[in-house]
Amino acid sequence: MNILAIDQSTAGTKAIIFTADGQMVARKDVAHRQITDHRGRVEHDPLEIWHNTLTAARQVMETVNIPSTQIAAIAITNQRETAVCWDRRTGQPLAHAIVWQCGRAAEITEKLISQGAAAWVRERTGLLLSPYFSAAKFAWIVQNIPEAGDLLAAGHLCCGTIDAWLLYKMTCGQAFKTDFSNASRTQLLNLDTLTWDDEMLALFGLNRTAMPEVGMSDRLFGETTLDGLFSRPVPIRAMIGDSHAALFANNCLSPYTAKATFGTGTSVMMNVGHNRRPPQDESIVESIAWGINNRVSYVLEGNINYSGAIIHWLVNDIHLIDHAGQSGELAAAVDSTHGVYLVPAFSGLGAPYWDHDARAAFVGMSRGTRREHLVRAAEEAIAYQIADVVDALNASCPQPLALLSVDGGATRDAFLMQFVADIINVPIQIAAIEELSAAGAAYVALLAAGFSIRDRLLAKPRTAPLRPDLDPKKRAELRLGWKNALKMVTVKPQEE
Repeated sequence: MNILAIDQSTAGTKAIIFTADGQMVARKDVAHRQITDHRGRVEHDPLEIWHNTLTAARQVMETVNIPSTQIAAIAITNQRETAVCWDRRTGQPLAHAIVWQCGRAAEITEKLISQGAAAWVRERTGLLLSPYFSAAKFAWIVQNIPEAGDLLAAGHLCCGTIDAWLLYKMTCGQAFKTDFSNASRTQLLNLDTLTWDDEMLALFGLNRTAMPEVGMSDRLFGETTLDGLFSRPVPIRAMIGDSHAALFANNCLSPYTAKATFGTGTSVMMNVGHNRRPPQDESIVESIAWGINNRVSYVLEGNINYSGAIIHWLVNDIHLIDHAGQSGELAAAVDSTHGVYLVPAFSGLGAPYWDHDARAAFVGMSRGTRREHLVRAAEEAIAYQIADVVDALNASCPQPLALLSVDGGATRDAFLMQFVADIINVPIQIAAIEELSAAGAAYVALLAAGFSIRDRLLAKPRTAPLRPDLDPKKRAELRLGWKNALKMVTVKPQEE
């Protein structure tokens, strides 16, 4: 038997088949448009994502040439805070999805902050009041699209993250559900009661009728034929946010183990166990890792808006390099950036800075600056952001991070991986397989479907840790230069 994992990420949709012992059999990817404008807004077309999901699933099934009866279950993992609103009766979205990177709802959160709501919002949801999270994005849609407000009043509006949207489409509108990992990133879930918080909903001008049913990550969410791809309905046995799925697949199951997932952005996430542990450093946030076997685990996390997206920008927008693989090669071709830094605040900065007004800039260029220096500065920017998040996590935990597990496409970049280890001054362990978000969702589905293979799945061979190899004085010098670069482009003051 096999599991079909749907990994709906910021850049595209993957359909991946895993065997019952957790081996990846085949994968197909379909990219979708990144809809942006000069204001820094970022959108996706929900219908395009849905059609691409069907396309990727069909293509991967054709590749393996196995009967649909061999698919025991479907697992969904997804980009998280991206917000979709649709008409419950027709299944038609009211607008493009507002992507997690998009800060258009800043006025909404700034108003709430001015009204003194920040502290109790954080106490209940674990999150900072920020346009990054879904609640303000839903509120923006309701306030700016008249039809959305009318549907909300009539009880016909659905507000969901991408997992809830895909489930709704897969089940032909029969299931409107989400799991605790995704719900905890909306800023509408109470982390103590594990239910939608009515006062939070009211704060953002929403109500329970618009929200999906929330529950465990390993429950039976519904059944689907994927628009006739399967000859009989297949159960959907797992839904989990992509970063949380990667934490699970990285075997970060005990308190104070952590991972960084390199995608469009980078999520640095630490498991803190079965009880809430509010962070001491206010620049990081608290969420739910997953709900499995009727028990939830909690995490602390810092999200970086731009990591892999920086390299995408170098390739596709300013044409500084021809392909992503060239980035690490050019970065390694020079011994330093010669004082150049890139602050990648293309749509503001996420954790641990939380400055949505900041904008990107190369800082420190001279007449001698060459392409290689700019590319190296772009790569180094990823590591500096991760180091700042790791510092914030360490400040909130009783023991410093001893090892950082890493996964995602950028782990193939040898220069970047060594520089991350050097700057955070912690060994990193690179995942043996790239698709850990999909793997984590598949593992949850396998467990939910009754396969007693947890120990085998989570004891897969790992690469030897990559250890830091940088002079402490040089590390301090580089990080001071980064802090100074931040001060030149950010609105909020940065700590020394």
